[in-house]
Amino acid sequence: MRYPRLLRDPRTSFFLFGPRGTGKSTWVRQEFPQALYVDLLAQDQFRRYGARPERIRELVLGGPQVVVVDEVQKVPALLEVVHQLIEERRDVRFVLTGSSARKLRRGGVDLLAGRAILRTMHPFMAAELGEGFDLARGLEFGLLPVVLDSPRPRDVLDAYVGLYLREEVQAEGLVRSLESFSRFLEAASFSHGQLLNVNNVARECEVGRKTVEGYLEVLEDLLLAYRVPVFSRRARRAVVAHAKLYFFDTGVFRSLRPAGALDLPDEIGGAALEGLVAQHLRAWLAYGEPPAALYFWRTRAGTEVDFVVYGARGFWGIEVKNAPVVRPADLRPLRALCEDYPECRPILLYRGSETLEIEGIRAVPCERFLRKLYPDGPLPID
Repeated sequence: MRYPRLLRDPRTSFFLFGPRGTGKSTWVRQEFPQALYVDLLAQDQFRRYGARPERIRELVLGGPQVVVVDEVQKVPALLEVVHQLIEERRDVRFVLTGSSARKLRRGGVDLLAGRAILRTMHPFMAAELGEGFDLARGLEFGLLPVVLDSPRPRDVLDAYVGLYLREEVQAEGLVRSLESFSRFLEAASFSHGQLLNVNNVARECEVGRKTVEGYLEVLEDLLLAYRVPVFSRRARRAVVAHAKLYFFDTGVFRSLRPAGALDLPDEIGGAALEGLVAQHLRAWLAYGEPPAALYFWRTRAGTEVDFVVYGARGFWGIEVKNAPVVRPADLRPLRALCEDYPECRPILLYRGSETLEIEGIRAVPCERFLRKLYPDGPLPID
């Protein structure tokens, strides 16, 4: 399956981060077919450069214009040599991919501050898939390339989480108990799209609060989850302090989230839709210019707007509803946000088929919104 990605080559040395299976290696090989390629997932190359990182200098002196180091976090000591080479050889570009930020932070990624910029690869956007985008399938299996390429997506998703547990968490000794971490993953899935209450998660997986805080750090370091902070700029009323937690891909969330007789389908479906919108907004912000950031808004009284986009690209409040019709109650949080921030443009995404204008609030079919969301364009509200 080949779909053009919307990530653009920044024309300088750069880090390309992203979870496994998002298509980093495929994109790099397509963009830089003539590059010198060092794959640290290959055991022979891992041993070679792990034992003597200076070997990469010998390769660069051989004359390549672009050097790709895949999964650079496997040998953090390479960064010091790369830093020196960037300073010495202005005619050589480095593309450094990684699926974990943990080792790099500890191993000296700051050495490259200002020398190599940061880019991130996300799961597919609907705009990248074109006619291949199916909202129902995306809500069920997510948009990871490695999953969409498979005739058995559910099996791949289940194996995907197991791969991280085996090859990243267990092999690197990131946690003391893999069993406790597995329980934590399931408990954390109930917090997808919700305010993150560490005490509640600790109680659910029967470990201490500090242990859960450490587990959350591992989850974020492995790029499997992220937190969305509350928007509090010039706040006129008290807002909550806790962030919201999201898994990076809806399919991964669905794979981790248990479903049984006590689980309402609408509850899981609503969280899945909100997460799918979140991952699209993150990709839109990561691939496009000018910069902006993703937040949510929630008062201590409980009024919440799912997302706030704020920055040089604009100021929007976005509410997501997993329903085919718009009810008056659905508009109240956006009205409250706009009362506090008249500059904010309100958008309601819903599962209907018509674009509506209701008392100054734009109601847009969610599928249409996702299909028309391109990094170089504005939020599609028409």
